[in-house]
Amino acid sequence: MPANTFGEIFRLTTFGESHGAAIGGVIDGCPPGLSIDMDFIQLMMRRRRPGQSHLTTPRQEQDMPEILSGVLDGQTTGTPLAFIIRNSDQRPGDYDHLKDLYRPSHADFTYMAKYGLRDHRGGGRSSARETAARVFAGALAMLFLQQHGISIRAWVSAVGQVEAPDFAETPPMELIESNMLRCPHDASARMMEQHILEAAKNGDTLGGIITGSIMGLPAGLGAPVFDKFHADLGKAILSINAVKGFEYGSGFAGTRLPGSAHNDQFSQQDGKVITLTNHSGGVQGGITNGMEVRFRAAFKPVATLMQSQQTITVQGGSATLNPGGRHDVCVLPRAVVIVEAMAALVCIDHWLRQKMYE
Repeated sequence: MPANTFGEIFRLTTFGESHGAAIGGVIDGCPPGLSIDMDFIQLMMRRRRPGQSHLTTPRQEQDMPEILSGVLDGQTTGTPLAFIIRNSDQRPGDYDHLKDLYRPSHADFTYMAKYGLRDHRGGGRSSARETAARVFAGALAMLFLQQHGISIRAWVSAVGQVEAPDFAETPPMELIESNMLRCPHDASARMMEQHILEAAKNGDTLGGIITGSIMGLPAGLGAPVFDKFHADLGKAILSINAVKGFEYGSGFAGTRLPGSAHNDQFSQQDGKVITLTNHSGGVQGGITNGMEVRFRAAFKPVATLMQSQQTITVQGGSATLNPGGRHDVCVLPRAVVIVEAMAALVCIDHWLRQKMYE
């Protein structure tokens, strides 16, 4: 299987490489009659694009998507929606010195093991550049979900050793976007910024945690065995570059609680079934229960360092890898919108699947 497609009913297939002419995708299964709000889509694209602050890679891409099919008079037609995002600042020559080297903790060796060749120009398909196509599709999914009262937000909750306090209530978007870290706790955001700048000064990189929240999902999405909602959400988040861990609800911390403290007791509010606590993270038995779906994604430190590293050549000889190219010290601020987009793709797909039962 080529494995370039995500989703069952709302299906996204992406194409393109980091330093090729363009990236893009085809969305099949998008419901007809959805109004295309290009201002909203472009806002989402800007939140992911490189060069947006002094904390991100200096690569300059405007990320202006061009819709090629599937839209008429500003509305989706229900036919395949094709789009491209042109790479205007690709510099494949910056990577010529990597052609015969395996970069530590990159996909270079594993790509060779699988395909017998690799694209050394910034990693090709393994580059996070591909996620721009996911953000476009996720923005389209969000426009649909908003019509049904479903909203998705994510924020940076930790960078390296700096961790922001937990938010019992999902913070508003205005607070999340109030600083370049996309951390809704200002004091923590300032410490995170200094942490990133210090790592950059040392030629090093940092990882961290993004927390996500899905609100307004109806009860009943998902399935009890192989298509559990949280399992598909986990697959979506783990498919994002640099993600090393996923948990939802109480996650690993819940293992330290006895069942009497962990169980979510049912109640009723305004005629609606609710739970008094939400250790389940909005999912029980693989099916949504109508409560907020709260989850966390762990991102590893960026693998490209601005300092020399020892490695081997494709031929097996020892070599020194010297830094080069344009890279993020910490991907967390730009990855927030990617997490939101992948969550949106899961939500719209499960929402449409559920309609088959109604």
